[in-house]
Amino acid sequence: MRFGVCYYPEHWPAERWSLDAQLMRAAGLTYVRIAEFAWQLIEPAEGEFSWEWLDTAIETLAAEGLQTILSTPTATPPAWMVKAYPQILPVDAEGRRRHFGSRRHYCPTSEIYREQTRRIVTALAARYGKHPAVAGWQIDNEFGCHDTTRCYCDECAAALRRWLRERYGSLEALNAAWGTVFWSQTYDEWAEIFPPRLTVTEPNPSHVLDYYRFASDMTVSYQQLQVELLREQISPEQFVTTNFMGAFPDLDYHKLAQPLDLVTVDSYPTGFAETEQLYQPDEPHPQFAYDVGDPLVTGFGHTLTYGLKQQPYWMMEQQVGHINWASYNTGVRAGTPRLWTWHTVASGADAVVYFRWRACRFAQEQQHSGLLRHDGSFDVGYQDLLALQAELPQLEALTAAPVEPEVALLLNYQDLWALQLQPHRRDFSYLRHLFVYYRALQQLGIPVAIVPYAAQLAAYRLVIVPTAFLGDAVLAVRLTEYAAHGGTLLLGVRSGFKTPSNLVTAGPLPGPFRALIGAQVNVWHALPPGVGYEFESQIPTLSGPATFWAESVTPDAQTRALATYTAGPFAGTAALTERTVAAGRALYLGCYPTVEQARGLLSPLAAQEKIQRLAELPVGLVAARRGEQLVILNFTDQPLTAQVDGEPVVVPPRDVRVVKKR
Repeated sequence: MRFGVCYYPEHWPAERWSLDAQLMRAAGLTYVRIAEFAWQLIEPAEGEFSWEWLDTAIETLAAEGLQTILSTPTATPPAWMVKAYPQILPVDAEGRRRHFGSRRHYCPTSEIYREQTRRIVTALAARYGKHPAVAGWQIDNEFGCHDTTRCYCDECAAALRRWLRERYGSLEALNAAWGTVFWSQTYDEWAEIFPPRLTVTEPNPSHVLDYYRFASDMTVSYQQLQVELLREQISPEQFVTTNFMGAFPDLDYHKLAQPLDLVTVDSYPTGFAETEQLYQPDEPHPQFAYDVGDPLVTGFGHTLTYGLKQQPYWMMEQQVGHINWASYNTGVRAGTPRLWTWHTVASGADAVVYFRWRACRFAQEQQHSGLLRHDGSFDVGYQDLLALQAELPQLEALTAAPVEPEVALLLNYQDLWALQLQPHRRDFSYLRHLFVYYRALQQLGIPVAIVPYAAQLAAYRLVIVPTAFLGDAVLAVRLTEYAAHGGTLLLGVRSGFKTPSNLVTAGPLPGPFRALIGAQVNVWHALPPGVGYEFESQIPTLSGPATFWAESVTPDAQTRALATYTAGPFAGTAALTERTVAAGRALYLGCYPTVEQARGLLSPLAAQEKIQRLAELPVGLVAARRGEQLVILNFTDQPLTAQVDGEPVVVPPRDVRVVKKR
């Protein structure tokens, strides 16, 4: 277990650096991330490097025993580069060139920008790749942030055509996959294909889905360029990573994570409590202390990050006080940064790096807090960090133990994008649907992993696939094999509705999953607010009505109906089915559940599979387990009591308790 901080020595006089390093050491810090926005200082003119300041910063930190995480500064190409090569600037979906003056102002497809990247990364790796004080490398910063995953420039258009040629082989195959016969969209030459920019009405969703895939692949390819350049020169002891953003939807994080030594994530709980769209618009939010954020939303991001590689991650930017980019930018009290740290580590992090060292006096982040205030005095984050030193042995015991959930939620970014393009019901969000199940499991005190379709599933007793929208025969085989070997599978609404190229499935629904579930979806209805279809269930804790989205399901002779609609147009048909699959079983839920319904279904399924609940938790408590250590966190301003193995555990307000779990 290690602590670190994000530091910008270039923001402060050099004579201050030594004192900062001393204060960092006194606070128990080990790692210091630097230089992610420092391209102009490192290379003030093309091909001319200025190393003295960076050498001094690294050496000053090392003198206090601090290890540097050195960043490649490619998130901020300097003004001289933009002036010389304006074509590196990205183009938005309306064909407008975006300009210099903030960050992430580049097209990842641009060959000119990639050449500029080769020079700066090669130079950095040559100078610091064997430096004993450099522990690892962060590539770029927050790929895709500020709507920068998708560029629509002419160079992207040419690259998209090459990508499509490789994917489809011929225009005939592409036209068939996209259904271009509709609205006379057939292509006769590759040169006729462009990114879907500024069409009169909505563009072809198959075209857009492939463009989303392409744009994500361009960022993955751009990251891989840097990975390879670094690994050519750095020492084997130096790790390579980048910082992810939790539930960010625009990139295929599974592909982005694959070549990295470890993944890291940024977490700003109070910001996402205000802006995150994981709750239904008309759904009441649980009440927590005003300055802690929403631990379910925060934990969703933690769990998703752990699942990218199914191994411990690092927190690269942990909020330490108020932020500056949300609606209210709530003040943060002493004790809250400590609570966030415990939540992060309990969720699977092995290191926590705080953002940032000292509040900045200028530019866009002037009102974003740090461990130190603008004047250099200690803020609440620094005080909490001092308090955490006494708890370091407990935290280290946590990081030495594994995270071993028995339930998995499957996440696929291509399904996410396809549903985003044609949700049919405005509020049908892929991530929101996953969050229903995640939230229900958290309330039940049941740990869960969020993993890709390609993950090994044998370790999980229960696998939930809320929406496998793009029917994939390979996935159907994998899920069938999982169930056949004794697993319990729960498949949700709209599964198999589309083909991988985003056309509607030609056969009976749910497409390639039809044989697996042993049932057929006959009719599906999006339901407006206030409308529900009643159903009765053989599961006492699960009851109707079906709201939001409902499907009429007809089970085969060997498949049982566990819930049946009793009124409305689906009366007499199934809402939930179960089929035995060799040693296991497959269930199909034909409605979009409320959190209460998800809890009512998952609780008996978990009991049947002998999945242990960590604790009985009132609203406001969150539990996580690593090894034998059970961490219970209170995110309210009142003391709350959990029941653990029949014994009460009282957790004070905004505090944490660690108990050994049998």
